[in-house]
Amino acid sequence: MQDKIQRMKELTALLSEASKAYYQESREIMSNFEYDRLYDELLALEAETGVVLAGSPTQRVGYEVLSELPKEAHPSPMLSLDKTKDVGALQEWLGPQEGVLSWKLDGLTVVLTYEDGKLVKAVTRGNGEIGEVITPNARVFENIPLQIAFRGRLVLRGEAVIRYSDFEKMNAEIEDADAKYKNPRNLCSGSVRQLNSEVTAGRHVNCIIFALVQAEGGEFSDGAAQAPDGAAVGSARDLSNSVSSRFAWLRQQGFEVVEHKQVTAETLPDAVAQFAHAIADYDIPSDGLVLTYEDIAYGESLGRTAKFPRNSIAFKWADETAETTLSYIEWSPSRTGLINPVAVFEPVELEGTTVSRASVHNISIMEGLELGAGDTITVYKANMIIPQIADNLTRSGVRGIPKICPVCGGETVIRQENDVKSLYCTNPDCQAKKIKSFTLFVSRDALNIDGLSEMTLEKFIGAGFIHEYADIFHLDQHRDAIVAMEGFGQKSYDNLIQAAERASHTTLVRVVYGLGVAGIGLANAKVLCRKFRYDFEKMRRASAEELQEADGIGEVLADGWCRYFASEKNNAIVDRLLAELDIGQMPEDGGEGAGGQPLAGMTFVITGAVEHFANRKELQELIEAKGGKAAGSVTARTTYLINNDVNSASSKNKKARELGIPILSEEDFLKLLDGAE
Repeated sequence: MQDKIQRMKELTALLSEASKAYYQESREIMSNFEYDRLYDELLALEAETGVVLAGSPTQRVGYEVLSELPKEAHPSPMLSLDKTKDVGALQEWLGPQEGVLSWKLDGLTVVLTYEDGKLVKAVTRGNGEIGEVITPNARVFENIPLQIAFRGRLVLRGEAVIRYSDFEKMNAEIEDADAKYKNPRNLCSGSVRQLNSEVTAGRHVNCIIFALVQAEGGEFSDGAAQAPDGAAVGSARDLSNSVSSRFAWLRQQGFEVVEHKQVTAETLPDAVAQFAHAIADYDIPSDGLVLTYEDIAYGESLGRTAKFPRNSIAFKWADETAETTLSYIEWSPSRTGLINPVAVFEPVELEGTTVSRASVHNISIMEGLELGAGDTITVYKANMIIPQIADNLTRSGVRGIPKICPVCGGETVIRQENDVKSLYCTNPDCQAKKIKSFTLFVSRDALNIDGLSEMTLEKFIGAGFIHEYADIFHLDQHRDAIVAMEGFGQKSYDNLIQAAERASHTTLVRVVYGLGVAGIGLANAKVLCRKFRYDFEKMRRASAEELQEADGIGEVLADGWCRYFASEKNNAIVDRLLAELDIGQMPEDGGEGAGGQPLAGMTFVITGAVEHFANRKELQELIEAKGGKAAGSVTARTTYLINNDVNSASSKNKKARELGIPILSEEDFLKLLDGAE
């Protein structure tokens, strides 16, 4: 059984990668014949095992958009765990009992409910008593099964997480340093609680199961299940009273369970040491370990305190700390004007590496630590990774908060938001703001201008070639000076001018993102453009209330947008930029003047070669610009399948015919669009 589920995971990954290459990147990594063969193999395995994994191309779910997340009370409060940093205390707690030691994952706890083999509900932990219903988002988590063999009612607890490897890949694609995500936990929390499940689907969220809460009304015992030592699980009683056997059974159902070890008081120290050694390379965020009694009935018989259950205890790493001297506070300006304090101290060894800097985040934290140059401080690595200040032993007091920006010399101001004090540069022409803003503007997802690195921008801004965005399209006025610059020449200059010319033919989404309005990333730029039907004038004149009607745009983002366009200077800069750009003829131009949104409410799937478009992505952009959706798989929600070979026997054509979905050629689609407009 486990081998079959592992094969299903391999097939899902292979087919998903092939679909991504085909639909998003206009390339093929396998033939249609090979794809269909693997697809049929996956279908057969799903039928045999009764398990359908999340992301399976056979039954990919459609995305859902909600106006708000519903709230729901948990049947019983979800309590926190008591904790210790002492291995000896863990041994004493376990006593003569056997235990299960596992990672304490650092994500967002969710409760999953399955009925009749299908995922029917997912709820966040919330405040422990009331959580938020995130079922549409859970259905697009990468690793949970949407369907399982067990046909009773099954309730599980798991941790929604984003792996470090996925987090780093996502951040690597964001060129603006200020726009990068801060840490996997915060990104995961925001991703799980999205109103639009399409956003969640793009964030690589996984759910690692750490507890089986309830299993009733079905065949709970599975003779094929294996206990961790390899012995067959013999009875339902074994499963219902053994934590490790429950984990083994859950793996048979297709779930990814938390990594764990069976321990006794005698073997516990070695097991803790093994986890400690592994954390440096562990791909899932973790902030400690959890020890649970293997005998479930024994653990539950101990009851609970007002705050903690008595069947489990958390172990927090005893962080390696080092004492050092704070040399000075470095103030680092960002694109938004925020000036971040960074503690620079005498280098020390921590967890096998040398560290000499730690972010202090804001003035409130500085004041809490009473940080001053020359203080004796202790530092550690949070979760053995991120350098932090643990304590200030001498506490000389905060002093020397700069009254002028260290980059431009402009006046600074301390602002307080939600009881947090931070330092900002008030100069709108601050060099740091300019460089960071222009770096975002020319980045790949914005105007995508090759040849304008941050270093080159710094040179051009310093030389007075660039004062605002429109100046980038007039660099030919400085030809002689640019050609004479170190690292440049005629060829580099020609390439740069050509890149700027190409970039001037762009889309509104890229422009909106490139403006760098606080909080408006690429996804929110798309949301705003669709909400206002690609009418930029309506968009920039919109009220905060109108903006908040768009999915994912809350009060803070709406206020930031309104503040940006309340500035006459900003509007003038944007007007001069728009005069340099050709946006109106791009496929993404779905404004009312271009026919509005005639495909609203329709979902299209595109397959096969295209003839009237450069590639499938261009056709997809046209569909989305006209209000439609472009999906990757044929489902009951698909309105039309577009395939120039309408009579082909491909898997998508087969599925469309089975579901009674019309198959259109490109010519048919264009006629449909003409008629709709």
